[in-house]
Amino acid sequence: MDKLHISTHVLDTSRGIPVPNLPVSLHKNESTIWVLISESKTTSNGRCSDLLEIAGQLLTEGRYKLVFNIENYFTTTERLSLYPTIEVIFDIKNANQNYHLPLLVNPFGYSTYRGI
Repeated sequence: MDKLHISTHVLDTSRGIPVPNLPVSLHKNESTIWVLISESKTTSNGRCSDLLEIAGQLLTEGRYKLVFNIENYFTTTERLSLYPTIEVIFDIKNANQNYHLPLLVNPFGYSTYRGI
């Protein structure tokens, strides 16, 4: 069986394309302090699936946060954006499942959901 993971997929809905090379970090809340678990970047297809693997960590229950450093992406595509970073905080209550959290982004809004 494959290791359980936390993954994401970032899509720019205003252009209809994936967001490549986007810095993403994963944090876990430990006694009210956010602890950095790992940092990575999205691939050319906007995916990032190695957040636990690169840290050598196993999926455990708790409160997590994905931080997407989106400002540079909009700057390099010559667009203004309201959000320099986007933080998505979520709870893992069942560590026996994968958690895929896509981010749909445009310069003035974003949404996220739990995918598969």
